[in-house]
Amino acid sequence: MKKLSILAGLSMAVLAACTTNPYTGQQSLSKTAMGAGLGAAVGAGTGTLFGGNDLKNAGWGALAGGLAGAAIGAYMDHQEQAMRQSLEGTGIEVQRTAENTVNLTMPSNITFAYNSADLTPQVQTALDSVARILNQYPATTINVTGHTDDIGSDNFNQTLSERRAASVATYLGSHGVNPARVSQQGMGERMPKVANVDEASRSQNRRVELAIKANEAAGAPTQPGAAPTGTYPPPQGTYPQQGNSPPAGGYPSQPQTNYPAQPGAYPQTSPYPAQGGYPQPITNPAPSGYPPAGSPYTYPR
Repeated sequence: MKKLSILAGLSMAVLAACTTNPYTGQQSLSKTAMGAGLGAAVGAGTGTLFGGNDLKNAGWGALAGGLAGAAIGAYMDHQEQAMRQSLEGTGIEVQRTAENTVNLTMPSNITFAYNSADLTPQVQTALDSVARILNQYPATTINVTGHTDDIGSDNFNQTLSERRAASVATYLGSHGVNPARVSQQGMGERMPKVANVDEASRSQNRRVELAIKANEAAGAPTQPGAAPTGTYPPPQGTYPQQGNSPPAGGYPSQPQTNYPAQPGAYPQTSPYPAQGGYPQPITNPAPSGYPPAGSPYTYPR
């Protein structure tokens, strides 16, 4: 019964993620569902590694993996939609290349002047929107890759592609994108998008691409007690209080137990010496009869 419940739950999750094309009426799997399916397959394989009932472990692994895959897929769905809306009409192509990857392609005719790595004002405006969305979805990494056509020497094209990738990466970093999330590389003319047969095809090959890929934290729920993004330290009251932690308003005072109760009541020690005061001066000669007869101690005469 449990096996059927697990499989039924996973099937419902995948079916719920199906989408219908509003123009053709044809149903297809969304990227969320594809991520759920891939996560389920990986989870099922991982579940059997723990021994015991392989089918049971595979079922639980498939369910956990499917949920994780669906969460990542949904996370990237939202980011892709935000990119499409923000970059509409800019000439930048937005493409979902995998369930966990969104690719942006920036052609050189809007990005750089001829033989230059300086960003045009037009692409800077577009990159402002890209940086803003990337900061809203921090559980991704960004790989910036520069490409050229086949005109010119290999060394020149390689250097130019690296400079252009660096310009884009640097611009994103200057607009709040954590540099630790961004990597960059230049491919020169080695990876053309289409064959370099004429100027139209070469213009497609002169480009910079951003591969935005989800990491393991994508779609993960916020942990209880975690501080909101950008706030440190957490607001008052979010730290767990230990048994003797000071409450708001001050450190707990220790009970005053007869120490001292009233001014002047500090415990007094016995007077010293107790009798006759502090040593009396010795008279010389000593009074008659002192020291006693036979005493080895005598005062000088």
